[in-house]
Amino acid sequence: MRPTERPFPSLLAISLIVAPVFFLSLPGCQPKPEGPLMEALPAPDYDRQLPPGRLALRKITDPRQIPDFTSACTDTNNLRQAIANSLHYLAKPSSQAAFPYGQITHAHAMASLEAFMNLLDAGMTPRQTNAEIRKRFDVYTSIGWNGMGEVLFTGYYTPIFDASPTPIAKFRYPLYKPPADLVKTPDGTVLGRRTAEGQFTPLPTRQLIEQSNLYRGSELYWLADEFEVYIAHVQGSAKLRLSDGRLVTVGYAANNGKEYHSIAKELVKDGKIPAERLSLRAMIDYFKAHPDEVSKYTWRNPRFVFFAQEGDGPFGSINEPVTLMRTIATDKAIYPRACLAFISTPLPRQSAGGIVIKPYGGFVLDQDTGGAIRAPGRCDIYMGVGDQAGELAGRTQQPGRLYYLFLKPGLMSQSKPPTNAPAEHAPATPAQNTGN
Repeated sequence: MRPTERPFPSLLAISLIVAPVFFLSLPGCQPKPEGPLMEALPAPDYDRQLPPGRLALRKITDPRQIPDFTSACTDTNNLRQAIANSLHYLAKPSSQAAFPYGQITHAHAMASLEAFMNLLDAGMTPRQTNAEIRKRFDVYTSIGWNGMGEVLFTGYYTPIFDASPTPIAKFRYPLYKPPADLVKTPDGTVLGRRTAEGQFTPLPTRQLIEQSNLYRGSELYWLADEFEVYIAHVQGSAKLRLSDGRLVTVGYAANNGKEYHSIAKELVKDGKIPAERLSLRAMIDYFKAHPDEVSKYTWRNPRFVFFAQEGDGPFGSINEPVTLMRTIATDKAIYPRACLAFISTPLPRQSAGGIVIKPYGGFVLDQDTGGAIRAPGRCDIYMGVGDQAGELAGRTQQPGRLYYLFLKPGLMSQSKPPTNAPAEHAPATPAQNTGN
């Protein structure tokens, strides 16, 4: 989905890990501590950037470090469709510009997906499939934020809001189309507005855009709630329910080139919501009770998102549909587009007694990016459409491990990529997750 700004809620301060310091006690001799008895270790810095030119994956050479995929092989619901979407992207000539990724060529990425699809169709038991994966595929691990593989997993989703194509009393908060003079690079990086002299000038901040009505006349749809507009900006897409019963999809088209700043952190810092209670639902409830504070906080995030109407969507940053629990968003400067991955992390799940956090392991495809997902220690999982998906996405914030699977080079000839490339089409303005 475009690059979404997600995840939502944004990264919170992680509780400090405390290490006790032990002292030797001898009769009649009590040493005086020269420092605090409890030393606070630094909190994880999941947004830590890699040095220029470095990639986020490292090949695993010790088989004992490869995870067991058996349980993930028992649940392949919608996995084939997600793989097919990645293959459709890779069959387009334009996708070749994203490779090589390290030693992984475009042909290698395609062959890996083809080979994995063949395994899914081979009729083997989950245990047999796990053994075959370990035999046929090299497994790479994300180096994570700390070089030891720890990644923070967050969630994003597609909200459903009531909307109007024209401003009326109830609907007065707009989603905007991109300015006609906004210029982006082929990978979506915003250069700015083109001047008459052919130069580029930066776009203004969210606050200036909203205060000045700068883009009046470029409204796409109007919503009834100011914070719903912000949620759409952060998630990077939305489904809009119109008064005639139609449901339309809008997705990310561009942004104003400003860095994303988390208002979730701001709410915690100001004591508006306790860190342990922070969720998307808590933020919605807070602003329902304090509507006069919405702009006070949203203006602290200078990033602003523009939208376009989509067909069947939402779409990821590779301009293919995102798939429930199968699409992830990562930093595409350091992770490979469209490739097969495996995640291992606790995730919220719906149960009869409510939402519970359970260990999860599953295959996913790297098909999206996000404005707040800009480091090896961040990964966003697409949780679906609607309020329930939003509840799950809002409670997804757990450390875990991220792996990628590539066919062993010696087996490349056994999996040929399709020869007929699909026709290129104009981007459907991927619904990218724009930040958390």
